[in-house]
Amino acid sequence: MSCVLCILEWCCALVVLALLIRRWLRADADLTLLWAEWRGKKPEAVLPGQVVWVTGASSGIGEELAYQLAKIGSLLALSARRENELERVKKKCLEISSLSDKDILIVPLDLTNRSSHGPATKSVLQHFGKIDILVNNGGRSQRSLFVDTSVDVYSAIMELNYLGTVSLTKHVLDHMIQRRRGKIVTMSSVMGIMGAPLATGYCASKHALQGFFNSLRPELTEYPGISVINICPGPVQSQIIQNVFTEEVSKVNKNVGDQTHKMSTERCVRLTLVSTANDVKEAWISDNPYLAVCYLWQYAPTWAWWLLNRIGKKRIENFKSGVDADVSYYKKSS
Repeated sequence: MSCVLCILEWCCALVVLALLIRRWLRADADLTLLWAEWRGKKPEAVLPGQVVWVTGASSGIGEELAYQLAKIGSLLALSARRENELERVKKKCLEISSLSDKDILIVPLDLTNRSSHGPATKSVLQHFGKIDILVNNGGRSQRSLFVDTSVDVYSAIMELNYLGTVSLTKHVLDHMIQRRRGKIVTMSSVMGIMGAPLATGYCASKHALQGFFNSLRPELTEYPGISVINICPGPVQSQIIQNVFTEEVSKVNKNVGDQTHKMSTERCVRLTLVSTANDVKEAWISDNPYLAVCYLWQYAPTWAWWLLNRIGKKRIENFKSGVDADVSYYKKSS
């Protein structure tokens, strides 16, 4: 019986690979999301006037989310720890859009300070009267081998990426349940689907988020107006590498390397907004080979483990030599 299952898995893998090869040069998201982008609702038709609360909005994907949402005409609550950086983002949002000062609220927030999440939620509701969309974007990645890493790092990662996100979601969800509508968008990762060396703690936190929100979704079936959307990006050009956890909580990553081979932040955010507008439950957003590995991990895990062992070995070699971990198997992004 096991032999038959193995043969079926390999056949499935061949079909998946054949489909991916046809789209290898162009595919940068899973087929459900690409279909939504082609035939679904446009963010410009759905998101204007919506109150969107974005965490981690002072840099990277969160910052770009603020800019694209501002251009669309969404009302924004922007959160991060660095208030001065949030003010900079707000200023640019006002410059590139028709929003007024009152349409953008700065809400300084530390996701690890869970006692502040209730007051922060109240301040957004007092200002706008509602929260239509929560974008759980705040978090940090990791670049370190498990054998070299303090357990304190794992505690910090879970406190920030997982428990901080769950805590804020709980406060906002109470409001959405009262209104019987809303969208909870969480920036997970392709590493919430698969594993990867140098990111054991980060992968664990994203797997935890995937499990949590995939379990929360069926708990909300009596509220069909509330959507739970998981976004799973692969490597993206952002400040995430500069801000990663390393072997010790206080140690700074010095192996940043060239990031230009990765997907542009603008493209990642555009696909995130398409997913949000169309209530895509889970969106994979990545260039290959990570996109291919996502499909293999889903449909042919034996192949995925085989491939990841080889990619993983090269990833560690790159990291130890001081270049970006993923540089050797990505084409330069246009």
